[in-house]
Amino acid sequence: MIAKLGMAPAGFVLLLGAALCFSQATQEKQQEVAAHIQKADGYLREKQPALAIPEFQAALAIDPENVDAQANLGVLLFFQGKAADSIPHFRAALERQPGLAKIQGLLGMAESRTLDFAGARKDMEAAFPSLQDLRFQVQLGLELVGLYTESGDLDKAALVITQLRKADPDNAEVLYAAYRTYSDLAGESMLALSLAAPDSAQMHQLLAHEDTRQGNTNGAIAQYRKAIAINPHLPGVHFELAELLHTSPDEAIKKEAEQEYHAALLENPQNEQSVLRLAEIDARKGNIEQSYQEYTKAVALQPADADAKLGLAKMLIEMNQSEKALPLLEEAVQLEPTNATAHYRLATLYRQMGRVDDAKREMELYKKFKEMKEKLSALYKELQVQPKEIRADEPDEP
Repeated sequence: MIAKLGMAPAGFVLLLGAALCFSQATQEKQQEVAAHIQKADGYLREKQPALAIPEFQAALAIDPENVDAQANLGVLLFFQGKAADSIPHFRAALERQPGLAKIQGLLGMAESRTLDFAGARKDMEAAFPSLQDLRFQVQLGLELVGLYTESGDLDKAALVITQLRKADPDNAEVLYAAYRTYSDLAGESMLALSLAAPDSAQMHQLLAHEDTRQGNTNGAIAQYRKAIAINPHLPGVHFELAELLHTSPDEAIKKEAEQEYHAALLENPQNEQSVLRLAEIDARKGNIEQSYQEYTKAVALQPADADAKLGLAKMLIEMNQSEKALPLLEEAVQLEPTNATAHYRLATLYRQMGRVDDAKREMELYKKFKEMKEKLSALYKELQVQPKEIRADEPDEP
């Protein structure tokens, strides 16, 4: 019994010695891996990615489980144009550490470049909501929009565009993609409507929109009249027709526009835009009290409408109540900082009150935004056909 017990410590020593050797070997490998990664990091800091690649490959030859090396090697290969070679490394990193959103996004982009569009969509969709880097989020989002557009999934493309515009509202690439996506959606909807209900009031309303966009104002008016003849209760149709009629220099046609604004209000008493237009019409006629009442109603219906507050302020100034107009003008420029007219009115009021510095500031803003508006007007004239002047119906020839 003693002899047997005496043998146990010797065996234990042998096993412990083997474990120590294994531990030392593992430690040496880890040090080798760390050395290669450290060397690769140095090359990256020196902006020599081509030299970093062999170092990450050497690290992975020793330790294929190293997530950082797999991910970094995938990134370097991808940006060297070797999308197919990057994919195994991206997948290996994600298998060992799921949730690496940027790596999954790059995997999707690599799959797209190797024509694996199903895999690309799956990985981009999974990565997109979790991305924190705005620049990469926009890049990936635009690629995802491209995939959706190619496959005809315009509704999904529009959803991504909405998120991108919220994240980066002034990005020119995002805005152009939005224009293309919404244009494609409009074309698709027009085709679907023309097949489903070619003689419907909605079809004529749509054709009126197209005529307006192309500058064919008289054609648009004719289409609106057809739409109203089919369905006089069609949402928005009276206001849209009134907006076109209102642009005419012909007083008889302007009067018809006023009637259409009233018709729009009969259909929807909460139509703030119609109330606002009627207030403007009454102001031009000199009906100050009536205009004041209508502007007051417009502000009540839509407190965030800068034009309504500006119009109400104008009426209050006409009624010698400048002290009531001041907060409305200040709110108007906050709601719409580029409104040149609001800045001009506010500058005038400040000057009358002796607030010289405030008046100067507002006048400078007025000049800035007035110049900007003139430049934009010139650009729009190049981009689109201007509406033709609306003509009164000519009498039939005898």
